Amino acid sequence: MIANDVISQFSQHFRLVPADSTALLREVYRMRYEVYCREMEFERPEQFPDGLEYDAYDRRARHCLLQHRASSMYAGCVRLIIRDPVAPDEPFPFERYCGHSLNREILDPARLPAGSYGEISRLTVTARFRRRTGERGTDQGRPEGMGVIPEAERRVFSHIAVGLYLAGAALGLEEGLDGVFVMMEPRLARHLSLYDIRFTPVGEVIDYHGKRGPFYISRDDLLNHLSPPLAQLLGHIRSELAQPSEPSHPQQRIALTGS
Repeated sequence: MIANDVISQFSQHFRLVPADSTALLREVYRMRYEVYCREMEFERPEQFPDGLEYDAYDRRARHCLLQHRASSMYAGCVRLIIRDPVAPDEPFPFERYCGHSLNREILDPARLPAGSYGEISRLTVTARFRRRTGERGTDQGRPEGMGVIPEAERRVFSHIAVGLYLAGAALGLEEGLDGVFVMMEPRLARHLSLYDIRFTPVGEVIDYHGKRGPFYISRDDLLNHLSPPLAQLLGHIRSELAQPSEPSHPQQRIALTGS
């Protein structure tokens, strides 16, 4: 069990922001370009000459950003892909790229009610918030452009991915989904289980941007297993994401072309 004080500190140092405007979506795509194209080299930079990494699934996704309160810097982002209302038979990324690894005797998406599930993907954490004490490019591990970071706050940085997965789950709950899929490393699934976030493996581990496997978590499994502190954090995240980031402006979307 993760210490309750670290869980409570997470909401003190970070907040979730729905990416519901053109400007905030650009922050999402810019961050993904830096991590997925330039740093990890999962995607080819020349395919995104505008420095914004996006794909066709972004048209049917909800996005959110994780903001560090003290610096106002964005530390990470995540998206929840939902069923395409225009083309409801269009597959999800895990089906298109990793469908052969699914064990359909455990769980077959084709047998689930239409529109009952989504996929959490493109979870991104910037390098400045991934680095630890003493690592190259930082002073005592603090993100560039920030002041001295107390040790207690640096410890919270290691829980950023958990907060983003909870944000993805919160988006799924708000969409009324019965569950969500995700492709991730088995060690990450084990790490999440320390927080009582229990994803079920539903297929074989394959080589897809590293060793990854398909996992699923239902609404009931999420809500029934969370410890009280994590349930409280999830409720806090849900309330943050329910608030429009820019209430005085109508929602706008970036027009995506070529994908």
